[in-house]
Amino acid sequence: MKRTATFLMSLLIAVSAFAQGSIPILDRVPGHRVTFHYTYSLSKDGKPMTQVTDGNVTVEDNAFLMSGLGLEVRSDGTTRWSIDREAEEVLIEKVEKDDIFTNPALFIGSYKHYMDRIRVNSSSKDALDVTLTLDEDTSARFVLKDIRFLDKKGKSDFPLDEKSLSKSYVITDLR
Repeated sequence: MKRTATFLMSLLIAVSAFAQGSIPILDRVPGHRVTFHYTYSLSKDGKPMTQVTDGNVTVEDNAFLMSGLGLEVRSDGTTRWSIDREAEEVLIEKVEKDDIFTNPALFIGSYKHYMDRIRVNSSSKDALDVTLTLDEDTSARFVLKDIRFLDKKGKSDFPLDEKSLSKSYVITDLR
């Protein structure tokens, strides 16, 4: 699950980079439900690392649903559920209000503090390619494709209905 948290943190930072006012596609995010396919990779000392991850994301306000690395991560903005369906495990955590790395709404409000670490490689009407410098020798690249702006539907489909899981699931509730 630590790998999930690190991956989620990095992806949410990249998604939160949507708040940049200078990129037209990102100016459209507020007021919409946004879906996209992502590819995520790390580079260390300028050399690509072997793991490349891809998946899908749906975001509406501070709620999201993300799949990748065989995991499904859901949040209604208050609670986060990390689900490993193959291992039949669920980790439930409270979304910390002061943690900009796991709360995209909070990061969007303070994104200007991180703009010196974000490089936009390309942007179009339905795609975005950004690189985020994590430290002096490590960077993360996020390629977002098939970005769709939909009408808001509300947050009812973001939480996990724990009753829908079979009794074989191990649920760890850290709230």
